[in-house]
Amino acid sequence: MTTEIEKFTPEDFKNGQILVFDKPLEWTSFQLVNKVRWLIRKSCGIKKIKVGHAGTLDPLATGVLVICTGKFTKKITELQGTEKEYTGTFTLGATTPSYDLETEIDKTFETEHISEENLEEASLQLTGEIEQTPPVYSALKKDGKRLYEYARKGEKIEIKSRPVTIKEFEVDAPRFPEVDFRIVCSKGTYIRSMANDYGIALGSGAYLSALKRTRVGEFVIEDALDLSSFEKLLPSA
Repeated sequence: MTTEIEKFTPEDFKNGQILVFDKPLEWTSFQLVNKVRWLIRKSCGIKKIKVGHAGTLDPLATGVLVICTGKFTKKITELQGTEKEYTGTFTLGATTPSYDLETEIDKTFETEHISEENLEEASLQLTGEIEQTPPVYSALKKDGKRLYEYARKGEKIEIKSRPVTIKEFEVDAPRFPEVDFRIVCSKGTYIRSMANDYGIALGSGAYLSALKRTRVGEFVIEDALDLSSFEKLLPSA
């Protein structure tokens, strides 16, 4: 005997839902929000529904994206302020202008001097309350323009550092010079900047080559939906 899946109703989405998705690789956060909004409107016959996300993930990252609907969009600011957990890979010995794979390698560095002990020391150095400078290739605004707009035009711009909290920073390097990591951090932390700072702390260079957000507050990747499983929960599915 099979148990019928309990599906959402139009009222559920209007009254407010918190949906936890595993964002696909190369999708922007806004693309996923727009797709979810379209699916809800189509399946529920709703002309207008508020849908928003609680914290952007870069296109080259996967993992937890919390999406709120209806009246629960008021919870977005609160959810954005919660603790995050990430796993992924830093590649040592090179840097890119964007600190990740969005741009080409611009400089290379030696890695022969780096020991396992150095890897641990550098992670400890970047744990706790630290000052972090956001990447120039980011969506933060300065003087009404996104930072990446300045970067893509080759314009130099001063970016102020800001305090963030790195609660946990674990590393493992079975495929050195690739270094796998797990980071638990506060709101506003850029893992791309962590990659760049980690390379500097090692007297080398590094960029972010893989990233997955595994937790946002209490919401974990193990409970996340993909679009296919979400569609099965919709009224017309």
